[in-house]
Amino acid sequence: MTRPELVLLFIVLFVLAMLGLWSGWRGRARRQSELPALPATPPDLGAPQAPELSGLYVGTTVATEWQNRIVVHTLGQRADAVARLGRAGAVIERQGAGTIFIPAQALLDARLEPALAGKVVGQGGLLVLRWQHGGIELDTGFRADDKSLYPDWVTAINDSTISNDGQGTTADE
Repeated sequence: MTRPELVLLFIVLFVLAMLGLWSGWRGRARRQSELPALPATPPDLGAPQAPELSGLYVGTTVATEWQNRIVVHTLGQRADAVARLGRAGAVIERQGAGTIFIPAQALLDARLEPALAGKVVGQGGLLVLRWQHGGIELDTGFRADDKSLYPDWVTAINDSTISNDGQGTTADE
């Protein structure tokens, strides 16, 4: 084969690979189309329950399936983000993608994980929030710039400083 033929072959293979990826993403979105729209972010989250985090929104997966990424409702789009936790729930404000609001009553737990949605960062590198939406348990991952703040989030969510009625309570109440 001549050099121009090899270059053309490479271009054709590259285009076919990109079409395969695009087709797979669309098929995944079709299979997940029954997942309801995300809840609207309330105008006021209430009193902060943990420090604000800046970092990277990694993605959302089906719970216990760390590579089964959810792609509908822009949940599959990684983006720089800021995460806030208030009495009403958690908000992840992503740059260039929609805001994700997780109501307090939907939050099930928080933990640290080494990987999620194809992103592997090492032990305790990701804050993962498990929540219920549309009858499915989901895991949402966030990689903060300051990982020393993770315990505050884990404690606030797991020790019920956020109540399941969405109104919020503190451990003192």
